[in-house]
Amino acid sequence: MNTVVTKEEGLQYWHKIVMLLCLGWVVIWIYRPVLTAIFPEVQATIGQQSNTALGFIASCYFFAYTAMQIPAGILVDKFGKKIVLIPGFTLFIIATLLIGNATSINMIYAGSLLAGLGCGSYYGAAYSLSAEHIPSENRGFATAIINTGSALGMGISLMATSFFVKSMNMPWHYMLYIIAILLVCMTIAFAVVIKSVPKLIAKVADAKIADPKDLPITAKRGISSFFTGKMIACYIMYFATCYGYYMIVSWLPNFLETERGFTGGSVGSASSLVAFSAIPGALIISRISDKFRHKRIAFIVTLEFVAAIMLLITIQASTTQMLLTGLILYGLLGKLTVEPILIAHVAENAPKTGYGTSFGVFNFFGMSSSVIAPPLTGYLADLTGTKITGFYVAVVILIIATIIFLLSNLKKTSTQQESTQ
Repeated sequence: MNTVVTKEEGLQYWHKIVMLLCLGWVVIWIYRPVLTAIFPEVQATIGQQSNTALGFIASCYFFAYTAMQIPAGILVDKFGKKIVLIPGFTLFIIATLLIGNATSINMIYAGSLLAGLGCGSYYGAAYSLSAEHIPSENRGFATAIINTGSALGMGISLMATSFFVKSMNMPWHYMLYIIAILLVCMTIAFAVVIKSVPKLIAKVADAKIADPKDLPITAKRGISSFFTGKMIACYIMYFATCYGYYMIVSWLPNFLETERGFTGGSVGSASSLVAFSAIPGALIISRISDKFRHKRIAFIVTLEFVAAIMLLITIQASTTQMLLTGLILYGLLGKLTVEPILIAHVAENAPKTGYGTSFGVFNFFGMSSSVIAPPLTGYLADLTGTKITGFYVAVVILIIATIIFLLSNLKKTSTQQESTQ
């Protein structure tokens, strides 16, 4: 659903927005898994740590990132995207420099918390921009293009850290300095590309929402408008989707190295398969889902069930070829492929005068899983002696959430049919 702003500024501006947001995810995801692939090198500086302690690094980041989602979304709706993004990324830059100079695990924890707070400004602002400016008929595909940035960033990060740090013996700190430079470039790009919406235009756009009932719903129901049946079903589904994905992001490189015998650059190459294989899957399937928007629920349920099966194949693989096949297919049909369809679904069901808050709440529930998954997987590994247990937990959570999502939407559909009879 397009606003007046979209129509006036035209396609040229929303194309720029898509490119900018894609690059933003690239840089963010170069940072996110950067330490996981080089835990041994990091421990050479800060001392030997348990799996639980190492998993807590990701939890610090994701705890702060998750806590920022709803406040950042509200700030975006109130003050605008640029005003929220630039200070957030400035804090992000400071955080990467702190981690790059860390000499203890506590310094890394502190840096991770600051990085999470800074990066937490991105999601609500990014998808508010996309929801406001991208035509609804292109929303799924355009969102998939934006999200490919996370796949590219993750792949680049895993391969770069494995090559430069493990193979070329570059000090691990330098990776953080490189990321800080990239973040400076992105902050400048935000300032230059993103246009501040004049208040008069914003008021006109709100007054001409295609579905007039959206405005009184938001005004009368307040926070409850973000917790309708459809929205809650999306939150549950996104929680489970993110749980499995961030468990893999946090522990797959270490799992391959310690339990599957991968060494050197092969660790990053194998781990990056999940990211790179997601790109064609996300683009193709989201394009199809745009053409069959009435079938989005079926797309989501099918993709989630298949992703759970692929994850199961990966951990039960008896050969390297089967393991790599499972990783490729999980990437092709997993989180990064289903996420654009979920986001498009949220954009169509969220209050149109509160996109920032809607996506903040959505991402809050999804990213809550990222706070739990890394340390829980590490704890289970310390308890059982293998990280496979954590993978099984992720599979079970994904299957249960998909069933809940399916039943919730079946109930909604049957209710609607009864009301029309």
